[in-house]
Amino acid sequence: MIAASGVTGEKYAVLGLGRSGLSAAQSLIAGGAKVVVWDDGEVARQKAEALGLCVTDLTRFSDWPAIAGLIVSPGIPHLYPAPHPVIAAALKANVPVDNDIGLFFRSFAASDWTAFDTPPKVIAVTGSNGKSTTSALIHHILQSAGRESQLAGNIGRGVMDLDPARNGEVVVLELSSYQTELARALTPDIAVFTNLSPDHLDRHGGEGGYFAAKRRLFIEGGPDRAIIGIDETAGLFLANQLSMAAQDDRVIRVSSGQKLSGPGWQVFARKGFLAEMRKGRQVASIDLRAMVGLPGSHNHQNACAAYGACRALGIAPKAIEKAMQSFTGLAHRSQVVGKICGIRFVNDSKATNVASALNALHAFENIRWICGGLEKDGGLGAFRGQMGTVRKAYVIGREAARFAMQLECETVVTHVMAEAVRTAFEEAEAGDTILLAPAAASFDQYDNFEQRGDDFITAAKRIIQGGL
Repeated sequence: MIAASGVTGEKYAVLGLGRSGLSAAQSLIAGGAKVVVWDDGEVARQKAEALGLCVTDLTRFSDWPAIAGLIVSPGIPHLYPAPHPVIAAALKANVPVDNDIGLFFRSFAASDWTAFDTPPKVIAVTGSNGKSTTSALIHHILQSAGRESQLAGNIGRGVMDLDPARNGEVVVLELSSYQTELARALTPDIAVFTNLSPDHLDRHGGEGGYFAAKRRLFIEGGPDRAIIGIDETAGLFLANQLSMAAQDDRVIRVSSGQKLSGPGWQVFARKGFLAEMRKGRQVASIDLRAMVGLPGSHNHQNACAAYGACRALGIAPKAIEKAMQSFTGLAHRSQVVGKICGIRFVNDSKATNVASALNALHAFENIRWICGGLEKDGGLGAFRGQMGTVRKAYVIGREAARFAMQLECETVVTHVMAEAVRTAFEEAEAGDTILLAPAAASFDQYDNFEQRGDDFITAAKRIIQGGL
């Protein structure tokens, strides 16, 4: 655990007692602070009490002048559509509101770093889609290349649960827009922007607010190097803002599908080949086509982003290529569950928005598509004219009928996962892919996207193992 810095003798409040909230509370206590905690859920409060934390009803709290700071978990609204009542009270009392990411960046560096031969570094990854795969791939490459590395943030461990810094290590953080928007300190050495598509618009007051939340990591964080996906206008604009001139190689531009050129530093993938360009000359190339953990153009973009981050650390292209070959991918992201009778089952439950689902549809052929769930803002209009790989859609979720009516392909409303998988398999032919890529949140039927993906895996394995 990383002990919070500069909090000795102070009193802090923590709102939200999930993974990040609990680790933040324990870190503050380790740093010498007095801490009161609260969660709107009774089960979370009971867990906190069992850990010896001081549970205090912050919705009825009045002693805000005694509080030095409020640490908020990422799932709790702090601005749009309206601040949580506890946050509203803290704001009125002029209590600084922060999160565990801000606490991490002001606590990670320690006085004993002066004894390190090689100071530790932090790579922070944000964007709409591909954050988890990119972060995990960077972590995998670092470990394969013999570099000490820890992975945390929106993936794996809470940031304050990380081990204290070690000589020469690299911490890789996946950061959501909720985390980057609120953190009062953001100082990564290298920052990565994968892409941008509409998501979480209610929490950010629209697309502009969503982009602004991502942009903070680069503008306020001031990384030494920025790796920017420029396949969308937002990324192109961000790269332009960060560059002082065309040859400024502090910005590494990344693309999947277009060839990049110019006097700067670029990494792009076309037709399955990754190329690194510097000062107008190609310096490396990697064949991504046979890498089973990185299927499809969207994963090739992730590979380019991870490659750029690792090259910024001085890792050789051959070492990166070798590591990519052994990367198996992440659960619930283009995860091949199995195959029977020439029919493949792929779990991409993490495709919770339209853009990520489109990436999955473009990565496979002859798709029996399982989709649906809690529809997000923005609708399904982006699917128009983009469904040539889909043979039929099998729609699940509480609003399945309405979801199905918006699709330009043959559909059947199945409502529940087991029925969708069974029906898709009964109608499938050799060469088809039964793909779960919901294009929606999971909360109408499941606690999270992982639970939804596990339900798909269970249904698929029942078929594969002959239990249909």
